Amino acid sequence: MCGRYATTRSEADLSDLFDAVDVTEGLGPSWNVAPTDPVPVIRVSASHDDKRVLDTVRWGLVPPWAKDLRGGAKMINARAETVATSRAFAPSFARRRCLVPADGWFEWVRTGKERQAFYLTPADGSVLAFAGIWSVWESLKTCSVLTTAARGGLERVHDRMPLILPPDRWAEWLTGDPVEELLHPMTDRELAAIDMRPVGPAVGNVRNNGPHLIEPPSTPAVEATLF
Repeated sequence: MCGRYATTRSEADLSDLFDAVDVTEGLGPSWNVAPTDPVPVIRVSASHDDKRVLDTVRWGLVPPWAKDLRGGAKMINARAETVATSRAFAPSFARRRCLVPADGWFEWVRTGKERQAFYLTPADGSVLAFAGIWSVWESLKTCSVLTTAARGGLERVHDRMPLILPPDRWAEWLTGDPVEELLHPMTDRELAAIDMRPVGPAVGNVRNNGPHLIEPPSTPAVEATLF
């Protein structure tokens, strides 16, 4: 699953990386994005001549038919295996797909009575693009991140991971037909470029933020059971 992630690039950098027009609302960097937070996404906008825009949405998709926003916190992820048939997610998969830029994401592994946090991020520092879908509830735009089965050693921290799209798949994801091929996971070679490293416990508190959250812990992490 993906329940916490980091996205710290500026609007200008994201606009350049994704060739998008910036229509965000002054979002700042976050090293600890949590459910219901406002997040940047790249989507295609009819009001901008079907060009890409960098927009701000609420993380946790709320279907148009929902009575209120409360269910959004439980709908931060959509399973790639069922997104095309789910009542809540299928309409967005068919017509409203987006890219969710990230630096990396966090997972936790229980070691005895303790939980060790891990940060998963490209070893070369490149941007990640999570496959996302978005919707509108009243006037509020919301989104979910698609997940798929973890592979390539990443299943050591969780059996699910974000569906990550390399740059050559961005255009098809945003504008292609809603077919099964869109949901292909990363290749083994692409997965090998993901670095998995232990970080300190501070990221577990959503009130904490800052670059220190992705730094190694002050005490040695328990890794023997993983590696």
